[in-house]
Amino acid sequence: MSEMIELVLEDAAEKMDGAVSHARQEFSTIRTGRASSALFERLTAEAYGVEMRLQELASFSVPEARMLVVTPHDMANLDAIERAIVNANMGLTPSNDGHIIRLAFPPLNEERRRDLARVVGGMAEEAKQRVNAVRRAARKDLDDLENDGGVSSDDIQRAEAQLDALKDARIAAIDEAQAQKEQELMEV
Repeated sequence: MSEMIELVLEDAAEKMDGAVSHARQEFSTIRTGRASSALFERLTAEAYGVEMRLQELASFSVPEARMLVVTPHDMANLDAIERAIVNANMGLTPSNDGHIIRLAFPPLNEERRRDLARVVGGMAEEAKQRVNAVRRAARKDLDDLENDGGVSSDDIQRAEAQLDALKDARIAAIDEAQAQKEQELMEV
């Protein structure tokens, strides 16, 4: 098989892997009733006159399954961090004792679990669409190689079969991650 075909397949595999890892990262931002600092990866608070991520402003610890403790590196940012958590609208009520912020994670009710499972399903669908878009782009690149000549149609057919296998494996990985997250959500 030609080097050009190998490059197209490697590039496609890399981009598909990126879509899978992005989906897993997205899933980690969904609250399951267990305390996790991953919920706060995207949150920002205004500190020192600029927007900063909470991970840069505080450390997070999980002393027990349903409790998260946020310890600011600088106590002057305590109120800004608390405000960011409240404004994130995650259904959590911060408890501030002047030094740390405690977040108690209440158990999710059945309706909220189903809603979150639907959100996870939507995220999984988006990830699958990204994988399919990568496959379509790689397929177009392979067609261009064939039209330019220099690559036999048999090689292109073998490459397309490999491309489909790559896509199927990544879709299966997304389905597995989705099922795992939904199982976490439905756990009482």
